[in-house]
Amino acid sequence: MPDYSLSYFYVFTFFGAGAIFVTALLTLSNLVQPKRSTPEKLTTYESGEEPVGQAWGRYPSHFYVFALLFVVFDVEVIFLFPWAVLFRQLGWYGLVEMGIFILILVAGLFYAWRKDALTWY
Repeated sequence: MPDYSLSYFYVFTFFGAGAIFVTALLTLSNLVQPKRSTPEKLTTYESGEEPVGQAWGRYPSHFYVFALLFVVFDVEVIFLFPWAVLFRQLGWYGLVEMGIFILILVAGLFYAWRKDALTWY
C-alpha cells in the first residue's frame, strides 16, 4: 500500500518552495528597480496612442452580451468535433442525440435573435 502522507509532504514541499521562489523574486525586483518617476512615465500608455477622454467611460452592455453569445456558441460547436469522429460508432442513438443538441442550439440562437441580442449597433 502506498504511503499517501509522503505524497502530501511532496506537494506541500513544492508549494512552499514555489511560494519562497516567487516571494524572493518579487523582493529582488523591488530592490533593484529604479525609483525615479517622471511625468512621462506616469502617463497612461495604450498601444503607443495617447489616451482620449476619461478611463471610466460608459461602455454599452450590449457588446458584452454579444461577446458572451459568441463564446457560448463557439464552445458548443467544439462538441461537434468528437461526435463527428465517433459518428459511425454511435449509430442512430448518437445521431438523435446530436439532433436534439443542435435543436437546442437553434432554439437559443432564435431566442437571442428575437431579443435583438445579435444586432450590432
